[in-house]
Amino acid sequence: MAETNPIIDKLFAAGAHFGYAPSRRHPSTSPYLFGVKGGVELFDLEQTAHLLEEARTFVKALAAERKTILFIGGKAEARERITRAALRLAQPYVAGRWIGGSLTNWGEIKKRLGRLEELSTMREKGELAKFTKLERLLIDREIADLDLMFGGLRGLTKLPDALFVADPRKESGAVAEANQLKIPVIALMNSDCDRSKIQYPIPANDASRETLSIVLDELTKTYADHVPAAPATTA
Repeated sequence: MAETNPIIDKLFAAGAHFGYAPSRRHPSTSPYLFGVKGGVELFDLEQTAHLLEEARTFVKALAAERKTILFIGGKAEARERITRAALRLAQPYVAGRWIGGSLTNWGEIKKRLGRLEELSTMREKGELAKFTKLERLLIDREIADLDLMFGGLRGLTKLPDALFVADPRKESGAVAEANQLKIPVIALMNSDCDRSKIQYPIPANDASRETLSIVLDELTKTYADHVPAAPATTA
C-alpha cells in the first residue's frame, strides 16, 4: 500500500482542493486542476503539496539569512491569520487595504513610518503635555491614522526580501509592485489567479480559512525552525 502524505490529508480535510467555477479560471492555473465537481474545479493536491514544499525550501533559505517576509492578506477571512503569522515571526504585515506605492515608493513610506515612531515615542514619554488640548487631539488622530495605514510595517527599515500573499488576485497591486522590484512572491492562489506573476505558487482554495491556516503554519514553522539563534550579548 502506498504511503499517504499527511499534508495532503490535512489539505483535503480543509477543502483546499475546491477551486472556482470553470468560467472563472485563469488559463495559467489549468495545469494544477484535474476535474470538476458540483460546478467547481478541483485542484490536484499532490501538486499543491509539492509546490508547498518548494515554498518551504525557499523560506528555509530566507530564514537562514534572517531575511524579511512581508505577509499580505486584506480580505476578511485572511486578516487575523496573516497578522498572527507575521507576529509569530516578528515580521511585517498588511492585513487591510494595500496602500499603493508601499514598495515602489518606499522612501515616502519610510518617512511616514518615521513620523509614526516619532509621535508614538513622544506620547509614550509624556512629551505631549507641552501641547494644547487641541494639538494633542490632532496628534492622537494623526497617530491613529498612520497606525491604521502602516502599523503592520512598523520596524521595517528596508524593502522586504519576499512577500507572502493570500489571494494574489485581490492583492494584485502588491504583487505588481513586487514584480516591478523583482521581490519574490509566495502566494496561496485560487484558480482565478495569474500564476505567471508568482514565483512560488501554492495552488489551493484561498477563500478557505482552514487552508490558509495550514499553509501559514507550515511556512511559519519552517522559518522559526531555521532562523539562526541570536548571538549572545556580553555584559
